[in-house]
Amino acid sequence: MNRKQFIESLGATCDNWNWSWSFINRADRTIIFGAWDKFAQKDRAIIFSEKWRINRRGRKSPGFDQSREHIRLIEEEGYTLKIFPMEWSENADDDTSPAKIKGFKPETSVKLLIREGDSWYAVDSLSVITPLAEELPKRSKYVEGLFCQVTINAYERNPKARAACIAHHGPTCAACKFNFAETYGEMGKGFIHVHHIVPIGSIRKEYEIDPINDLIPVCPNCHAMLHRVDPPHSIQQIRENLRMRSK
Repeated sequence: MNRKQFIESLGATCDNWNWSWSFINRADRTIIFGAWDKFAQKDRAIIFSEKWRINRRGRKSPGFDQSREHIRLIEEEGYTLKIFPMEWSENADDDTSPAKIKGFKPETSVKLLIREGDSWYAVDSLSVITPLAEELPKRSKYVEGLFCQVTINAYERNPKARAACIAHHGPTCAACKFNFAETYGEMGKGFIHVHHIVPIGSIRKEYEIDPINDLIPVCPNCHAMLHRVDPPHSIQQIRENLRMRSK
């Protein structure tokens, strides 16, 4: 399977298969970025930077605008971010691009998006915001307070289906039993996420949803844990994990 076949198997596409490093599945509201091993650590990877606007020949990188728009969709419209590992190979034959793909792994993982300065990172959680070694300032004073924007998808496909789900199940997390109104009072009344038990991306077509059997209310924490893997964990797995942790 080559990269194009892999991306198309995920229902995603791009403007140009030669120079794109990010891809979109509009039906599933998902953005997929290739993550170069050269820019990755165990807990985070740079997937986009303003520094990549201009290539080594001083020309605008052809994939820049497309990937910048994909970043916007994650930040502003709640698209889910997924990444797949790409192996960096210095491109000695073509100076118009910074690198060519030596290889990739046909697997994706769901990530959070964090911005630090002029770069965007794919991370597992907010606890991993630590600078890469080459970014550490060469002095004893450090700067805090840089703006970071974190976006996670909390959009539902159909607001009527969401309302019907909550009306039936109630606004209490089906996994951990957390209820926002019980903790926050009036300001938390009725707040809850709604999880698709069968991911829309696996259906890849319009379908009639059963708000009672296809949707389930969950708190944001459990929702994030459900989507730590692709396909997501089940509600039962989260419940069992919590049960074992409480022993």
